[in-house]
Amino acid sequence: MTLLATFTLMARKGRRALSFIVILFFFIPGFGQKPKRSELERMPVDLETDFALSSLPLHARQGATVYLLDPGKGYYIARKGSNGFVCFTVRTEWERGEFRNDLATPISFDAEGARTIFPVYADVEAMRASGKFTAQQIKDTIASRFHKKYYKAPSRPGISYMIAPIMRTYDGSSSEVVTMSIPHYMFYAPYLSESDIGGNSTNGGPLVLGDGGPHGYIIVPAGVTEKAKIIEENKELLKRLADYKSYLKAGEGMGHH
Repeated sequence: MTLLATFTLMARKGRRALSFIVILFFFIPGFGQKPKRSELERMPVDLETDFALSSLPLHARQGATVYLLDPGKGYYIARKGSNGFVCFTVRTEWERGEFRNDLATPISFDAEGARTIFPVYADVEAMRASGKFTAQQIKDTIASRFHKKYYKAPSRPGISYMIAPIMRTYDGSSSEVVTMSIPHYMFYAPYLSESDIGGNSTNGGPLVLGDGGPHGYIIVPAGVTEKAKIIEENKELLKRLADYKSYLKAGEGMGHH
């Protein structure tokens, strides 16, 4: 999940695919396309803060740095933390080459991920907020910068928590967007492919995201009991999200479109 990381997460049977994104900011000339402004709606501060923090386990939340999105500028620090973790909500999936206004995926990184991976997300939102780039230009720019090794791989093992009760994102490789519940853990696995670990994700085996790139991950989904506990602990947050936007209400199983 990085430049090459659309978080295509969990395969179609039993686990559902989760598309993700990573992010970058570098100017690429216009390719003859006139950028269309596509400004995101600003979420209520308290709701966005709690949603972002829900990506982390309880013990890590108090000391985490919280980034919120100003649709006119990009991410900004709303609360400075002390434990090295950062959390925020992904609103743009650059690998798709399109702008949508109904995506929302909470994610967090430890100090190493905050240093090496978060800047991509920050750059993408800054590019989008500027109104100077089309979605395709952002996609091409990011891919180019990854190719040129502008963004670096994590220098040590580490973790990205994604244990929020829901996320709204693309359903795998399809163009469909769904609200789903797939709390999971991601461990940095730079330049690793699924075959390197004998993975067989389509049949429930280990899953690797990142296509062998510098921001790859090994994905470990939360167990059934843990997932149920996460949903129970976040009942109030889930109600607030559904009250804010109907598309942020997940159904009984994976989710609601």
